[in-house]
Amino acid sequence: MDLKLEKRIWWNYIEEDLQELLVLSEFLSNVVKSWGGNLPAGSKVFHDYSFVVFPSAKAYEGFLKKVFLDMGFITNEDYLGKHFRIGKSLNPYLEERFRNGESVYDRLVKFCGGKELADTLWNAWTTSRNLVFHWFPNEKKAISFEEAEVRIKLIIDAMDMAFKGCKLK
Repeated sequence: MDLKLEKRIWWNYIEEDLQELLVLSEFLSNVVKSWGGNLPAGSKVFHDYSFVVFPSAKAYEGFLKKVFLDMGFITNEDYLGKHFRIGKSLNPYLEERFRNGESVYDRLVKFCGGKELADTLWNAWTTSRNLVFHWFPNEKKAISFEEAEVRIKLIIDAMDMAFKGCKLK
């Protein structure tokens, strides 16, 4: 996997620890590939390759918090604190009474003049972070290596789109 991370327009925008997490996901992907070249579809060296996505998902969370802070969508207290939840603030289906005025999702829709960016960020969040991190007895969400790579790419593409769409520098 060659994500060309250092060439991304947002690379110098994010902190070094977030850069290291993204490099780690790329490294893990390349290690898995080195075990047998490109793993054939359906290959099961491991039952679940979520561990390849975890570092990128964590970096995505940090990236989104930084973007939301820089855009004025969250406070410095939210950014530094342990109570702000991206999943809640970015959820387009959250009931109005839980949105506390304007949600980050709503602010993104207004700022960008449409739902495309907000929906892309939400989709990357739910697919590449929530469905990878959480475990429920009746929903065993194991992912294949191929799915792990797709989810990392989804995160990177969402970050590209956010940086361009939010006009950050």
